[in-house]
Amino acid sequence: MQLRYSFRLYPDSGQRTALAKAFGCARVVFNDAVRAREDARRAGEAFPAAGELSKKLITAAKQTASRAWLGEVSSVVLQQSLRDAEAAYRNFFASLKGERKGVKTGAPRFKSRKDKRQSIRFTANARWSITDSGRLNLPKVGAVKVKWSRTLPAQPSSVTVIKDAAGRYFASFVIDTDSAADAARMPDTDHTIGIDLGLTHFAALSDGTKIDSPRFLRRAEKKLKRAQRELSRKQKGSKNREKARLKVARAHAKVADARHEFHHQLSTKLIRDNQAIGVEDLAVKGLARTRLAKSVHDAGWSAFVHMLEYKAARYGRTLVKIGRFEPTSQTCSACGIKDGPKPLNVREWTCTACGSLHDRDHNAAINVKTAAGLAVSACGAPVRPGLVPAQREETGSHGFPSELRAA
Repeated sequence: MQLRYSFRLYPDSGQRTALAKAFGCARVVFNDAVRAREDARRAGEAFPAAGELSKKLITAAKQTASRAWLGEVSSVVLQQSLRDAEAAYRNFFASLKGERKGVKTGAPRFKSRKDKRQSIRFTANARWSITDSGRLNLPKVGAVKVKWSRTLPAQPSSVTVIKDAAGRYFASFVIDTDSAADAARMPDTDHTIGIDLGLTHFAALSDGTKIDSPRFLRRAEKKLKRAQRELSRKQKGSKNREKARLKVARAHAKVADARHEFHHQLSTKLIRDNQAIGVEDLAVKGLARTRLAKSVHDAGWSAFVHMLEYKAARYGRTLVKIGRFEPTSQTCSACGIKDGPKPLNVREWTCTACGSLHDRDHNAAINVKTAAGLAVSACGAPVRPGLVPAQREETGSHGFPSELRAA
């Protein structure tokens, strides 16, 4: 299994200049490849092959006066930029044919030098290395200082240098993990759990545990609003505007990093403590078009579930997704009777059939575990009830109190 390990880089002024040249050259080669293929499409000709583009846009271009500066950076960076353009076209055509899952991918577009996120990739052919002093030695850039937050479990196959919108540099290493070592790190357990994701609490577990939602964006809104207001007052193109833009980008990066760290810690804990996990397949895109959009994006459910997916695959755990139309909030977890839809302001309810008092989120988490087939009946057999479509009245935000909506 391939994973990425990212570390913060601290290049000096000369290395930042060399990286800026590499970013620019990679962008130019990518745009030249897109332009060559667009010209061929308009002329009704066949798309030029990758090898032909490499000879024309890199090897021959270095001999011309207009592209002689391409020789100032590593040739591997330029070749990888061509590979990125090739992959973008493959994804585009696969999406047109319906062979690619997910949202349809558009045709590759030209990259702008005004893009605040830049990246270049070095493969093993570039002969990059990690020095004895712990620096990352990159061709035609130099030995860059790295903040090693953890050790690399294996020899990386490639490294991608990234500059984000906040002006920070990162090195992202591709690592092939060892399945035997991963299995030893997390031995098998007999615990299983169901997770109900929400906004009032980030997650309610079937064992009764509730995990509060940190609401990182909501807590930083005041600071972000002030920084954004200062940015809007600066003259476009001025140095003060660039300083204000960096201030806004760093504030957003701080929020994103805190959310990312929270997701990682919680997902690792759940994977370590449970052999199997049941979670609901939420319609995040649909919820992001409602009045709850900001809170939904702030929670980051999709990123959290994605972490559970790849960590479960890595450590030999089982992750089961149940359908989004499963009536987990309507069904009594004690007797299994469907009690009908309830407005979102109803946080506790009593089953009319058996009289059990349920906490809405805890009850839903137990039903998620049962629907995923992780619950066990009295005779020891797994329980997996059939799918029941949700009622139309359950959708929307009927009865959602204004104070919770504002929160």
